[in-house]
Amino acid sequence: MVKLIMGLKGSGKTKQLIQDINESVKNETGSMVCIEKGTKLRYDIDIRVRLIDYQEYMMGSLTFLKGFISGLHAGNFDISHIFIDSFYKLIENATVAEVEDFVLWCDKFGKANDISFTVVVSEDPAKATEAMKAYL
Repeated sequence: MVKLIMGLKGSGKTKQLIQDINESVKNETGSMVCIEKGTKLRYDIDIRVRLIDYQEYMMGSLTFLKGFISGLHAGNFDISHIFIDSFYKLIENATVAEVEDFVLWCDKFGKANDISFTVVVSEDPAKATEAMKAYL
């Protein structure tokens, strides 16, 4: 399953992400990971969720992010949910087409490995492609 949270700055995306994370902790049995810039969510999410500051790994490309997620899974087959906050901060200068590519990759990877994804994108939902709308 892939959930895409889109909205402009100040529209409540992070609040929705925090709510989704804490709800997942109550309902899921596997390990959960949250990838974000910095550690601003440290005090808002359950301590059982592995918080990863992407800045420590010098992410910058879509290929790197996909490889990073694949590596997380290879190191822990118990991961049931990966949350990604602020996609555009992870992949600077990304386009809506790259967001679509990533979301479709998450769907395929998630189905093959029984992992759910929640991805936050600071973008006007009206700019979502038809493929992306299925995940909103």
